[in-house]
Amino acid sequence: MEKKKADELILKYLPKIYAFAMKKAFSYEEAEELSSDIVAEVYLSFLSSKEIFNMDGYVWRISEHVYSKFVSSKKKHEGISIDGMELPDDTPIWEEDSEDMLDMLRREIAFLTETRRKIIYSFYYENKTVSAITEETGIPGGTVKWHLSKARNDLKEGFSMERKIGKLGIKPIEANSVGHGGTPGKNGGPEHYLSNKLNLNIVYSVYHTPKTLVGIAEELGLTPVYIEDAVKELEANGFLVRQAGNRYTTYVKFNPETYSLEQGDKQRQKQMEVARLLAKEYVPQVRARIADIKDIYIPSGNRELFEAAAIFYAVSNKCGVELKTDLSKYIIKTLDGGEYIVFVDIPATQRDTDYVPTRSYPSYWACGNMTRWSQKYPSVSSWSVDTRYCSREGYWANNLTSDYEYLYEFITGAIDNTPANREKFERLRERRYLSKENKINIMVMRGDQNEFFSKLPTLGEEIKKTFADYALEQAMISAKDYPPQMRELVVDWSVGGFVGRTVALMLMDILYENGTFKPLTEEEKITSNLLMFCDRLPE
Repeated sequence: MEKKKADELILKYLPKIYAFAMKKAFSYEEAEELSSDIVAEVYLSFLSSKEIFNMDGYVWRISEHVYSKFVSSKKKHEGISIDGMELPDDTPIWEEDSEDMLDMLRREIAFLTETRRKIIYSFYYENKTVSAITEETGIPGGTVKWHLSKARNDLKEGFSMERKIGKLGIKPIEANSVGHGGTPGKNGGPEHYLSNKLNLNIVYSVYHTPKTLVGIAEELGLTPVYIEDAVKELEANGFLVRQAGNRYTTYVKFNPETYSLEQGDKQRQKQMEVARLLAKEYVPQVRARIADIKDIYIPSGNRELFEAAAIFYAVSNKCGVELKTDLSKYIIKTLDGGEYIVFVDIPATQRDTDYVPTRSYPSYWACGNMTRWSQKYPSVSSWSVDTRYCSREGYWANNLTSDYEYLYEFITGAIDNTPANREKFERLRERRYLSKENKINIMVMRGDQNEFFSKLPTLGEEIKKTFADYALEQAMISAKDYPPQMRELVVDWSVGGFVGRTVALMLMDILYENGTFKPLTEEEKITSNLLMFCDRLPE
């Protein structure tokens, strides 16, 4: 290059070189020294070069090279070089671009392992010696130097690759609801862990494909350092399961993101057939089996409330086809004592949008069996299921064992409506279990709930055969929409639940619509599908 041209270029790049040196140096003196070295190297390179295609990249590469030698000389007493940390030639970092490059560097450091990240920070950011790092961490000096060398390679590789943000980083999922089957812990159910949007998306990121910590971070568009504490907590509490190669998976059940309305419509039609069959063949058996039970208190005196509860329980729990699958791997055991299978309802879209359903259906949502047992009063327990036939609110979280203990104390005369017991009475009235006139508003049965439920008949095998093959066929179809690790659970639940709470609700509709049972009053909805058990009845 001609000297005149080299002089013009060096004048043009002087401000940029000085700005670069200021960013790298710790003092004005260092900046002056570094920029002087860079200018000299760049100017000589201009004079010796014939043709330069990427001028910014060329000057940047030389600047980084000089800076590497500069730092190397400062660290010479440690015997550690940062040569090789040059950034790509086509990525200049001048003035406004420098912050972007620093952000990239910070990002790539965040993608290092925790140990390597701490060593890099101590050595380059805190200017600690290798011996000081060894003393602080207990890691041998040779190993510290090895980590520094590996970190430099990892950072160079990170700068040369394009990190793509996954789908969840652009559009994270949200939960319509988080449910469980089992026993909650001291902190409550799984919503304690998954109501946090970050935690929810971390778990979902490994649902379809196992991922490492880095893979999870890339999917979410975050850095590993930001999510690693959450990942550790989720693993410790069973929501993430570590596999070979430090990849994580999960056994939390999420519904598919799409659904077939036609498939659901056909299943509802078949379930309606089963409900009509049970109304004819099974309901009389249940009513006959409990006809001799007299030790029960019913607030309205309407025995149909008791019969409806018994029928709902029997259909939900004694009419399904059992596959006897070992589901132990799906049980999440949390550090606060929770032990449950977790299912998350996420928004889903219809994939067969051109399908026209045969009819519209009411809500068949129903919670699972909610059983409560009192340790304070061993005879006290309860069973309930919330559906559209009841008026209770708050579901399982608002269904407290203490509610039934308070009622038992009221029944036995252990408490009366005095200031000392004000909170207990307020709670019972809030739930409407106790009226303003001190009348108990829920069904109470004398005896043990297990003995009562064992008294209910099991559905005969001949009737089960009429829907067992169809239930299994539908379950296998449904399972294809789930990742491999979830299919055993999906098949077992789909088959076992084909005749379950949905059919039980359909059956309730039939019995109330055909006049077998009278319509419920608002007061009766308080105790619909709710039974308390103890050794005393209200007077």
